[in-house]
Amino acid sequence: MATAYSQKSDRDLVLACQRREPAAFEELVKRHQRTVYALLYQLAPDWTDTSDLAQEVFIRVWRSINNLRNPSSFRSWLTQIVTNLFYDELRKRPRRLPTVSMDEPMDDEEQSDVTRDIADAHPQPDEKLLSNEMSDVIRRAMLRLPEQFRTSIVLREVEGLSYEEIAVITKTEMGTVKSRIARARTKLQELLKPYLENNTSSTSEVSG
Repeated sequence: MATAYSQKSDRDLVLACQRREPAAFEELVKRHQRTVYALLYQLAPDWTDTSDLAQEVFIRVWRSINNLRNPSSFRSWLTQIVTNLFYDELRKRPRRLPTVSMDEPMDDEEQSDVTRDIADAHPQPDEKLLSNEMSDVIRRAMLRLPEQFRTSIVLREVEGLSYEEIAVITKTEMGTVKSRIARARTKLQELLKPYLENNTSSTSEVSG
């Protein structure tokens, strides 16, 4: 059911929240809760339940929204809250060793050769039956990335943030952010390649 608040922009809702109007906050939660759940899942695909974390995100939003000086930047501010909460929770959990080594230095020439996009793993319309399997393959590939690399590439590829924004959110030098994203793309392409090649081969056999 439409309300007066449901017609407002995020900016206007933020201003209303800063006036402590609960109905405006309810609309913000309704509008962005799926985004929060999706981002938490991308950041931590091996965590079985992130519902409490999602709830904590919006508690932090309500408590801190008066500190948001630019109401038009609510989405990026929300992303920063989610990411900060992810790091807070990560510090509380037992550390696991990364399953791939990504610590070797990468020079500028090598970094420039890395393609801009991850190999397109999304199925075409005639491949919908493979979508669930592909999602699971991507999830397992993401799990093999160290957390800091996974965080950087999720913020870049899923959230569409700039390198500068990611550097601010993760409190990392921009050069380090670029290097992590480049490595993560390369590693994901490497991990997804066998599946994609096998799928292409199977499709060719069926067509033949």
